[in-house]
Amino acid sequence: MSKTTHFGFETVAEDEKSRRVAGVFSSVAGKYDVMNDLMSAGLHRLWKRFAISVSGVREGQRVLDVAGGSGDMSRLFLKEAGSSGQVVLTDINNAMLRVGRDRLLDAGYATPVTQCDAERLPFPNDYFDCVSIAFGLRNVTHKDGALREMVRVLKPGGRLIVLEFSKVAKPLEKIYDAYSFKVLPKIGQLIANDADSYRYLAESIRMHPGQEELKKMMEDAGLERVEYFNLTGGVVAVHRGYKF
Repeated sequence: MSKTTHFGFETVAEDEKSRRVAGVFSSVAGKYDVMNDLMSAGLHRLWKRFAISVSGVREGQRVLDVAGGSGDMSRLFLKEAGSSGQVVLTDINNAMLRVGRDRLLDAGYATPVTQCDAERLPFPNDYFDCVSIAFGLRNVTHKDGALREMVRVLKPGGRLIVLEFSKVAKPLEKIYDAYSFKVLPKIGQLIANDADSYRYLAESIRMHPGQEELKKMMEDAGLERVEYFNLTGGVVAVHRGYKF
């Protein structure tokens, strides 16, 4: 009997979730950045810059950008790691990865790009100084397995950065729900001609672990000194943990 998991608010077979998540991101790849700007009123750019600032990445270091999609985080990390460092962009979705690769090339960055699953990273143990996953963990079927993989490829002393939607502060819940389930799908339909994908994205946020639960999951995966930073009233949070 196949195991089940969540696809938004639906309960589906694990292999079906993988196929449907792939369909979502193949559908929205071309409009992904425009939609991010519209959905967050441009705040996603500030959230990403904050995640970079707490990553501690510096000249000459190796960085793995997991589920890096359109390459926003990779581009910011490349500026910090410099010409003597290395940033590897990965994503499980080919359409998203092509968008990211092309954007980086257009910006003058020829950095390694690898299509792979966050649960099975094709990299050696103890290799990267920093591993980052931004707005990707909630789409992973086995989050605990993906976290263990990211810890595996970190060097001792390295850190994992998780930027993700999280549990919003109580006073904001009603307005946030109204925006997520009524406004967001309409924007998706208007801009990307795809209301269903953005309805899924809103649902997937509600099914993702909250701040404390994700902190515990990162500790269980082998990280220490795990802490998190709430941004925009808990709409998103940046978690950081170290491998020792």
